[in-house]
Amino acid sequence: MESQPNNPLHGVKLEQIINDLVGHYGWEYMGYTIKIRCFTDNPSIKSSLKFLRRTPWARAKVEKMYLNYLKNKNQ
Repeated sequence: MESQPNNPLHGVKLEQIINDLVGHYGWEYMGYTIKIRCFTDNPSIKSSLKFLRRTPWARAKVEKMYLNYLKNKNQ
């Protein structure tokens, strides 16, 4: 397996990303920031994973939000 020291998302599963973001921000803020139904209408980890795995543009937004979360957490 190749090491990726400059990639903070390397080795982090999508489920962990969602759990961390929901734990920190909550579904309401996530749905306000990233306007997708899996965050606003009856949100769940399972529905979010299903949608984000099939939708690259939405996953990119969630990953960007997670990177900002990590940056602010480490300050």
